[in-house]
Amino acid sequence: MTAPLFVFVHGWGFGPGVWDGVREALPEGESVAVDLGFYGPPSIPELPAKRPIVAVGHSFGALWLLHERPFAWDGLVLVNGFPRFTEGDGFAPATPRRLLDRMIARFDTAPEAVTADFLRRCGCEAPLPEGLDAARLGEALQALRNWDARAMLTGPVLALAGGQDPIVPPAMTEQAFRNHSVPRPSGERVAPKAPGEGGLGEPDDQALCNPPGGVSGNRTIKHCATPSP
Repeated sequence: MTAPLFVFVHGWGFGPGVWDGVREALPEGESVAVDLGFYGPPSIPELPAKRPIVAVGHSFGALWLLHERPFAWDGLVLVNGFPRFTEGDGFAPATPRRLLDRMIARFDTAPEAVTADFLRRCGCEAPLPEGLDAARLGEALQALRNWDARAMLTGPVLALAGGQDPIVPPAMTEQAFRNHSVPRPSGERVAPKAPGEGGLGEPDDQALCNPPGGVSGNRTIKHCATPSP
């Protein structure tokens, strides 16, 4: 049996290096990382055609995977992830849209300060990396506010979340995946977005500060959304 390739996607304000601790715990050659381009050029690694793919997204990285479907996968792991971030259209509890409006308005004039404040809220005190791309980060904030990928939850999902996450509270995670059912047979790949379904959107997310531990807080919520009988 061919071992799967894990494809990691970071969150808003971070880069692919946030996954280094997790990837170092895996055998060499069994993982790659997407760079959403917040501190340099974006990149999606070329993936082998005949190898099982497990996509792993944290926070906005999870939303980006669901909304953009940049490649096909056989399994999906969402760490403090969500199919939608803001309240509305029956999605609650979630982040009030007005909070994103305020963050976006402030970001337009002080992108470094807003990003640094966000990282500190996530518990990360390290200085910002060089090369901050305000345009990409700003577009990602717009995506956090506007994207709704609930309809893209069409396959099995392993959802992991911290019980004390300051960005995605447990109630939001639980309601986001509680009623998720899977209409397609287990083992069928989730296909990438087809040409004409929309361009590759810009990323945005929140942060995974301690990769080896997986999630923040002292309690982990694990929700396995598996195919309906």
